[in-house]
Amino acid sequence: MKKNNYIKLIKTLKEEILSSRYNAAKLVNRELLFLYFKVGKIISETTEQKGYGAKVIDSISKDLQANLPGLRGFSSTNLKYMKLFYEKYSNFQIRQSLTDEFKNSSKKAIRQSLTDESFSLIIRDTEASSPKKTSALTATFFEKFTSISFTHHCKIISAAKSWDEQLFYIIQSAINNWSVRALEYHLETNYYKKKGKLQNNFKNHLPKQIQEKAIQAFKDEYLLDFINIQDPNEIDERVVEQSIVNNIKQFLLSLGREFAFMGNQFKITVDGEEFFIDLLFYHRTLKALVAFELKSGKFKPEYEGKMSFYLQALNKEIKLDDENPSIGIILCKEKNKTIVEYSISNSKSPIGISTYKITNKLPAKFKKHLPEAQQLVSIVNEPQQIYVTTKN
Repeated sequence: MKKNNYIKLIKTLKEEILSSRYNAAKLVNRELLFLYFKVGKIISETTEQKGYGAKVIDSISKDLQANLPGLRGFSSTNLKYMKLFYEKYSNFQIRQSLTDEFKNSSKKAIRQSLTDESFSLIIRDTEASSPKKTSALTATFFEKFTSISFTHHCKIISAAKSWDEQLFYIIQSAINNWSVRALEYHLETNYYKKKGKLQNNFKNHLPKQIQEKAIQAFKDEYLLDFINIQDPNEIDERVVEQSIVNNIKQFLLSLGREFAFMGNQFKITVDGEEFFIDLLFYHRTLKALVAFELKSGKFKPEYEGKMSFYLQALNKEIKLDDENPSIGIILCKEKNKTIVEYSISNSKSPIGISTYKITNKLPAKFKKHLPEAQQLVSIVNEPQQIYVTTKN
């Protein structure tokens, strides 16, 4: 067999194996969700009909583990979540496998009682108590709903208030492959309310096909709770920058999975003179460089001019011909929305203005074990970057 043919064979086999493992994992997860839904249904209906109190769930957990030695995942806490899982989605018809009938039939034809033959998600829109009717509840949504773990669902049910918010986190968790920790972060930072709220002028300067994607790619406020400082009101922007670099994985988590870090204090040379961008990223879907400038205080109109210059320089010196115009995000401690609007309305470059929030609260029980706050401020500011060859 020729070498090229053999390499192709190995590649094909590898893809088949990985695809099969992925599909098997999805099926296992789907089966577990169905099991937990059924367990939750039994517990919910039994406790309601018999008038049992909450303590009976503790007894059920102990007896299940006594009858099935080595059983895992059925603690009293998990059983309570299964009950909640069922009660939250009891207005869905949840069944074990998706059928072609679900994809093609009318609503009337597919409204069936709960069975073990099929597993689909259908809203009973005739019931006043049902969640908000939405076109997202389709075969595609079924795949997303069943692709995230039971732990993901528990986190969403516990933290998200409205049906729209729950739906948002289910879909985002699925399409972005969020880990449980990533989901927790986005719930803590209230990503649902902050996504797409960024003040920007993208529609004036970006290609039409990526304008909305660019708006959705950034937040109006970022939580930088990994930065340890003495006084949030006296923070230095270089301290923020170095803390972000030191915790780049955490910052990328706050940005989103499409961002790739290219460097801090990223050097660009214009006519022999050097300039340095605080943080530079690349967004894979937007196919654009993204420059972040950090400001320790309130937004000032002159910040726009500096960022516009950086973006023009990136477009001329670094951006590839098949990439979209570079995007700039000015990250400030605070901003006046009217001043921001006036400043970016006539800008010649795509710029957004975000703010950041730092939490420095520490539980009292941990304080005695940790150094004083001022000891955490000492951070060395050494540029770290990936060098990119210019077009010239």
